[in-house]
Amino acid sequence: MSSDPVTLMVARRVARGRYRDFMHWLEEGRELAADFAGYLGSGVLAPPPADDEYQIIFRFRDAETLAAWEHSASRRAWLARGQGLFEAPQEHRATGLDRWFQQPGTPTPPRWKQAIAIWLAFFPVSLVFKVLFGDALATLPLVPRVLAGTLMLTPVMVFLFIPLSTRLLGPWLRGEPWRTPQLRRRST
Repeated sequence: MSSDPVTLMVARRVARGRYRDFMHWLEEGRELAADFAGYLGSGVLAPPPADDEYQIIFRFRDAETLAAWEHSASRRAWLARGQGLFEAPQEHRATGLDRWFQQPGTPTPPRWKQAIAIWLAFFPVSLVFKVLFGDALATLPLVPRVLAGTLMLTPVMVFLFIPLSTRLLGPWLRGEPWRTPQLRRRST
């Protein structure tokens, strides 16, 4: 088993007319997970407008502590209480940062390359965020200011800019030779 932190991401679509019950049930699940050893945190990402699929994220110290929570009687009871509130869930597990960078059949890039790819995504987004919201947030005390920034930036980074960075830098991350795009000549 892995000793790296493990993230469980679950996508659940809210059943029609059950939004309030679903949200209450989600909060109950987050509180339940918080009582388990190895729990590092959880979050709920709301869907974009005109969608009803929520992303629920649970993070645990390692695969063993996640497994203890997943196979617990209290979690099974919680899932049973949620019947009828959502449609069939999709689950995805990720260990450490490697899942952003790993592709089937290729080795995981070295950590220094992963760090550069994340920084290349994070720096411009942070800069734009500071330009757009820096003055508005400057009046807040430090903790609320950092909390607001991380709450806004984390989903944008995780779901958009880090995947974009890893796709654009894919050949370099995998150690493949860089190919310069060739212009096509038109036949006349």
